Amino acid sequence: MAGSEEEPRYSRQLYVLGGGARRLSRSAVLVSGLRGTGAQVATALVLAGTGRVVLHDCGAVCTADRSQQFLLEESDLGQNRAKASQRALAELNPCVEVEAYTGELSEAFLTSFQVVVLTESPLEEQLHVGNFCHTHGICFIVADAKGLAGQLFCDFGEHFVVDDPAEGDPVSAAVQHISQGNPGVVTCVGTEDSYGHPFRDGDLVTFSGVQGMTELNGQKPIPVHVLDDFRLEIGDTSSFSPYRCGGLVSQVQRRLECSHDPLCRALEKPKIQVAIPEDLPRSRSLHATFRALHAFRRERGRLPRPRAPADAERVLELARSLGEQQGPLDEDIVRAFASVSAGDLCPVASVVGALAAQEVLKAITRKFVPLNQWLYLDSLECLALPGAAQLTEMDCAPRGSRYDGQIAIFGANFQEKLGRQKYLVVGAGAIGCELLKNFAMMGLTAGDGELIVTDMDTVALSNLHRQLLYRSADISEPKSVVAAAAVQRMNPDVRVTAHQNQVGPATEMLYSDKFFQDLDGVASALDTIEARSYLERRCLRCRTPLLDSGTEGTRGHVLAIVPSLTKPPGPASIPRDGTFPLCTLRHFPRTIQHTLQWARDEFEGLFQLPAEQVNQLMEDPGFLEQQPPGKVLEQVWASLQERPRDWQDCVRWARRRWQSCYHDAIAQLLHTYPPEHETSPGVPFWTGDRSCPHPLTFNPDNDTHLDYVVAAAHLFAQAHRVPPCRDRVAIQAILRDVVLPPFAPQEGLQIPLTEESTEKTQVPTDHRQLTELTQDLVQWRQELVGAEEAQAPLMEPIHFEKDNDVHIDFITAASNLRAENYGISPADWLTSKQIAGRIVPAIITTTAAVAGLACLEVYKLVWGCQDLSCYRSSNINLSACLLHRFLPSPAPTYWYGGREWSCWDRLEMRAVGADGQAMTVQEVLDWLQRTHGWTVTMLLCGDSVLYDSKADAETRARQQAQRLSENLEDARMPQQQDLELLYICEGEDAEAEDTRPPLLCSLP
Repeated sequence: MAGSEEEPRYSRQLYVLGGGARRLSRSAVLVSGLRGTGAQVATALVLAGTGRVVLHDCGAVCTADRSQQFLLEESDLGQNRAKASQRALAELNPCVEVEAYTGELSEAFLTSFQVVVLTESPLEEQLHVGNFCHTHGICFIVADAKGLAGQLFCDFGEHFVVDDPAEGDPVSAAVQHISQGNPGVVTCVGTEDSYGHPFRDGDLVTFSGVQGMTELNGQKPIPVHVLDDFRLEIGDTSSFSPYRCGGLVSQVQRRLECSHDPLCRALEKPKIQVAIPEDLPRSRSLHATFRALHAFRRERGRLPRPRAPADAERVLELARSLGEQQGPLDEDIVRAFASVSAGDLCPVASVVGALAAQEVLKAITRKFVPLNQWLYLDSLECLALPGAAQLTEMDCAPRGSRYDGQIAIFGANFQEKLGRQKYLVVGAGAIGCELLKNFAMMGLTAGDGELIVTDMDTVALSNLHRQLLYRSADISEPKSVVAAAAVQRMNPDVRVTAHQNQVGPATEMLYSDKFFQDLDGVASALDTIEARSYLERRCLRCRTPLLDSGTEGTRGHVLAIVPSLTKPPGPASIPRDGTFPLCTLRHFPRTIQHTLQWARDEFEGLFQLPAEQVNQLMEDPGFLEQQPPGKVLEQVWASLQERPRDWQDCVRWARRRWQSCYHDAIAQLLHTYPPEHETSPGVPFWTGDRSCPHPLTFNPDNDTHLDYVVAAAHLFAQAHRVPPCRDRVAIQAILRDVVLPPFAPQEGLQIPLTEESTEKTQVPTDHRQLTELTQDLVQWRQELVGAEEAQAPLMEPIHFEKDNDVHIDFITAASNLRAENYGISPADWLTSKQIAGRIVPAIITTTAAVAGLACLEVYKLVWGCQDLSCYRSSNINLSACLLHRFLPSPAPTYWYGGREWSCWDRLEMRAVGADGQAMTVQEVLDWLQRTHGWTVTMLLCGDSVLYDSKADAETRARQQAQRLSENLEDARMPQQQDLELLYICEGEDAEAEDTRPPLLCSLP
């Protein structure tokens, strides 16, 4: 049955955090400092469902806070930050207790928390609170963002135990054979998704479902030694029974103990985590600079003034004086960071706050290894933008504006440029919400620009744990409309327009080439590879900058795609859609994935397709003539014969279906291929990837048996428009009265053993029986057409929906019963929902970090930077607290027609003839000859041949005389302003097929 009451809201997060997520509702976290970083930490924790979040800040809201603190509104100016933020955060999640506190951080106050997070704190406070937390077993985190750099520190104590260190579920493999010996050798079976087994030396494993050598089932975890891709050595199996068939070997996660130093020691001897060793010297210099900034603030009572060389030099002196470094100090980094350290950027706060919030979740859930112990990030490459180095103290001085924190880094003129941008955000889901929030804080399009957000989807309950801009009251409302309204509340100056369209081939008249060419940039927040690939192709064609972002669980990426500079992404491989060989699903499942896919197919075959076919029969008199002879007509007839009169009939139908699937079908399979059956003498049939099943006996007191009947009867009733009932006791009473005939096996039944034989196996058509069936259906239709009940569709097709609990109840029970048939370990309700629904794990921390990293690249695009070295693509893995920012790959070049071309180059022509009409094909050929000296032998538009030099003279003349617009009409292609033509030139190499610049023609 369905999980807890919180499951619908948090399901995607549960797939990331596992069972430890249940601890969140019982935890208490203090977040001190409610400017940008603290707001991001607190927001993530509230959305994630932390039981109690206390906000601490003694300061008052000022105008400059609003460059990064997205919880504040104009009316909050002058009020306490914690109290103003509390009101906004309380709306995010009614399940979380959000409190504001404005007193001192006394020791008595701190003892009530499992985790304490300090942001915007002086070093003295960090040391005092950190020492207290270390002594009293309270997890302690420091998160700080200054200008273009961020700092994160964790101290979870000297004996912090991680219950589940690894990302994802424990791995497993199907068993093919186990030898009797010392050591015993386990041979595993590869699956559709993997080659061999996934284990490593020393992994602990358990066994289940092994037939024959049953002594292994339920044993304590056993260490394995890997022999090769398919074989593992385990302990002594020489005294065990001989292995017969079946079994699953599963990894057991080991607990891990971590030991952290208190802040006072970690400052002097820092353990800094980096993605690659080359990043360590830079991080050490940032560590020294943060310490020097604390010293500067103690000395001057403020941070260094923006772009003030004297202040930056003083910070450098302090960094040198802090004592012996672990490596050489990079003085350029110290100066650069110090010169903008008084600035505030929402994207930097988003990244640092998201990373800190993930560490809080680790502390509470004991899932994933915590940071050990320092992490630094920076985007100081922004200061290398052309002209940025020449900014003066006056350029970056405060203006009394909400953007002062940003002006301190990029200057006032740049802020005006931000306001004039025109951007498209495609997708208003988790990443889209975070991008829009950041854009509002940055002031993107807050002048004469325009921000367009488009999304076809509506708000759902499962969105609320990670999509910041939505509330419970917004459920079922269009995402783009709600998101646009939220952006304007955050920053009324932002000019935002909501669309509810898909960006794809069907909307190219709306999102034309000119539309894309008029944009300053596109931010992709899409969740399918197909949609992202389409958007990438459009931006490549129109030379429009694109920021592509994506997440899965705790992993994420940002790809900066800049015209003429960077390499566009190549064609993406489409992931498997969960399909498996039919013979495997029908007769020889080995894994729970197989039984879940079988259950999905059952769902569609029972509750969707029959209803659609019956409705087509009723609506279309010609339906019967349109169908090929055989199965469809039989299914329609069966659906009409099975029509229930009442709820009791639905229960009886579900009981008969149970018997057919889990007893009779298995008994027939064993009748055809008995357990002792041999493929050839001495070679057992039931071995290797074939597990011998056993039939089940129905028991109305068995929870899984009853779950199946309840869910199946409910769905059957819904499909036939019969009122359902969920009274399990009443259903059990009906079931006890059901008497079914004993099973009688069919002799000579053909059961296909391979995919090929499955496709070839067809029952010969009985034409006499088919004629009778058709006549019966015609008569039945005539009887129903005049009835009142036939005025509406006779049945209701039910499409599988992963967030419908009854649908998942059926899938889970149906799959687990089949798993029991075959000795496969069952899956719980949540796991079944994830696999059957193909749900991608998601969490707010990853999306916020990815969006922040993407927005750092927006600054460079707005600046108009044409220096590849200033851009960064990013990969993150928050489960390991790894952040890797790297240079994008340069745009590749190729030779064609005697010169070098970039992958971004294209031939552009205004295809308008002297008469003002669309050019003829001959005029296009002449233009290519005149402009580039190329003799074209073939010209195509899509699949339509516009010109072929090998055609006969009459055909060539006709082709050459046709106008481009006439070709479109002949090919029944939609009218377009811009055409992309493919050409082949005389003397062209065979390898040149995909390496020629595209020809774009603008029609009148």
